[in-house]
Amino acid sequence: MAATIGLSGCADALQEHYEGTFQGLVPIEIHSEAESHYDVTLEAYKPGTNRQTYDESYTITANQSATPPHLEATEQHLRVTKFERQSEEQTTEEATITPNTKSVIVRITDDDLILEITRDDGESSGPAAEPGTDGPGTDEPETSASEPNDSARSDGGPNETDSAADTDE
Repeated sequence: MAATIGLSGCADALQEHYEGTFQGLVPIEIHSEAESHYDVTLEAYKPGTNRQTYDESYTITANQSATPPHLEATEQHLRVTKFERQSEEQTTEEATITPNTKSVIVRITDDDLILEITRDDGESSGPAAEPGTDGPGTDEPETSASEPNDSARSDGGPNETDSAADTDE
């Protein structure tokens, strides 16, 4: 019995120590739907300082998939660039990664580069066609995601019953 209590206190101390610094990971998948092969770079930068937090490069052949190392689930800007070797053309897409980001899927076609960002609230930000849609556009679902959580906490009655009893007194 004493050992259980001792471990419980140890777990509480660890949780207290790591709270706020324990971060999740965001898996990344790259899928080629192209007929040609392309070079792809993935870079992430911390906002404000512009310090690079992630840098990976791959050559993706036709109909190949790759699974790069995970991103940290922290506030950062992800930039994915597709290079075509023969014409030296490049296509770049950007997205914002947050602690609510669950996954990043990169789709490569001969004509396009598509980023699909899945958030914790179950919504996907779909193809990131314009860099301007990654800023405020992706922040709005996160803001609205907190609203259902607040209302979910008020469901269930105990809080509502207590406040009703307080007003009756």
